[in-house]
Amino acid sequence: MRVIWLQSDLDGPPPTVAAHAATWIISQAELSVTHLEQAGGLVTGRPLDQNALLALRPAIEAFLDRGGRWFFNGHVVRPLIDGLAPFEPMAMPKRPDFDQTRLAPHPIFDGIEIGKLETNKGVAGFYGRGANPMPPGAIAVTGLRGGTVPVDWVWCRPRGGRVFSHAGNDLGQMGLEWGLAALLQTRILDWAAGGACLCD
Repeated sequence: MRVIWLQSDLDGPPPTVAAHAATWIISQAELSVTHLEQAGGLVTGRPLDQNALLALRPAIEAFLDRGGRWFFNGHVVRPLIDGLAPFEPMAMPKRPDFDQTRLAPHPIFDGIEIGKLETNKGVAGFYGRGANPMPPGAIAVTGLRGGTVPVDWVWCRPRGGRVFSHAGNDLGQMGLEWGLAALLQTRILDWAAGGACLCD
């Protein structure tokens, strides 16, 4: 299944992404309805221009209705599809609030110690500082603040398709000091290409 890696900034894609067999790297300025009609997966990063992407909202809905998968990194600001709601930050977070709790097993995190994703270069908070509210029927995967803030969730839409929401900096850039970024990037792309999911 062909997966669009949407390039929304000036940096090129990581080498792991560029080498992945299913990856179709497209700049956001070039993304079209035709691209979405020809893809089965979509990965968007934190720099995504959500205002500009609103113009493709019907095409994104249709992409998902056909069974597409969307891995969304970052904070929801605009209603890009029905069911998404604006990011809700944690109020006055303290260091322990950034400790993660695995709420459901997911293939993207299989075999990865959760503590290795809590900091980048020894600093906590990069993984997430709140949550994109879960639509009805979504499954929480990772929680902050004692598991009460679902920073990661997966949603099998009633109309078709699946959305994985990671409400923080790009998940594929986590665990840098443990060398986990390339593994996470590969697993994200594999999931977007139709790999195992909690809804299976």
